[in-house]
Amino acid sequence: MIRRLRNIMVLLLILSLVACQPASVQQKGSVNNKDWQQRLEEQLPLLGHRNWILIVDKAYPAPNNSDILMINTGAEMMDVLREMDSIFQVQAHIKPIIYQDAELNYLDEGLVKGIDKYKNEVKTLWSKYTVQDIPHEAIFKKVDEASKLFKVVVLKTESLQPYTSVFIELDCGYWDAKREDSLRSRIR
Repeated sequence: MIRRLRNIMVLLLILSLVACQPASVQQKGSVNNKDWQQRLEEQLPLLGHRNWILIVDKAYPAPNNSDILMINTGAEMMDVLREMDSIFQVQAHIKPIIYQDAELNYLDEGLVKGIDKYKNEVKTLWSKYTVQDIPHEAIFKKVDEASKLFKVVVLKTESLQPYTSVFIELDCGYWDAKREDSLRSRIR
């Protein structure tokens, strides 16, 4: 009887400990996919010139740098890209400098099913921006260098297509290079 009572108490203790655990245990800096839009919205006022937002495919590696915020969206790539476009339409303090992998230009339906549709959708979505095609490794170097000084937010998607990640360097939304050059001339 005492043994049975003790077993019940141990079971209740275990159940109470399990019930007190968070619904999902996440690595430092990661976010549950249910609240990715809210978490991104919280970050936006903090982000500015020289920060980066990466929208990446499912195989993108988890960074070793704990200062990089990785958010698992659980969403499709185009849904996240459309959300980012909507965000850029209403944010006055930032504007995007968009980079994509140059390798994407060499992919076709023979290599990756559905890639032509993706490329057409992205081209239409980003038509109002300048998109720079840079080799994959060169983009990684730019992001790595920036992450040493500036915040990087990574939005991981469910995309299973290679070289579809989009790398966005944020620029000042209310100032441009021409006016900066004019200011620097005055200072000299």
